[in-house]
Amino acid sequence: MPHLTLEYSANLAGDRSIGELCAKLAGSLDAQRNGNERVYPTGGIRVRALRCEQFCVADGRPDAAFLHANLKIGAGRSDAVKKATGDALFGIIKQHFELEFEQQGLALSLEINEFSEAGTWKHNSLHARLKSRALQGE
Repeated sequence: MPHLTLEYSANLAGDRSIGELCAKLAGSLDAQRNGNERVYPTGGIRVRALRCEQFCVADGRPDAAFLHANLKIGAGRSDAVKKATGDALFGIIKQHFELEFEQQGLALSLEINEFSEAGTWKHNSLHARLKSRALQGE
């Protein structure tokens, strides 16, 4: 973990813009630190975007748009760490859509959901691959 899912209205942005946003958000998650310690393991970071073709925002005008981000993280991080993460991610989202915010009706939102490790199943070779690459000096 963390897993960040973006849902956005089809009238908001092109695939390239959303892809760039995903990369920026992943970089921000990777950069989060609590002192000198990494907050989120690199091998657990996932950012994905789901384009919503069918939607109705506010009064239904065709230029009204939305993006909702949902970050899922494992339990145990402090409120300060969660706030720093949320502030960083939401700042990137707001900056990315600055122009759209000025030109059309736009609703941006972010929520962070914590869950317990009980009730989750994982099978992931990314952590070992990243550790191996680091040991090899890549």
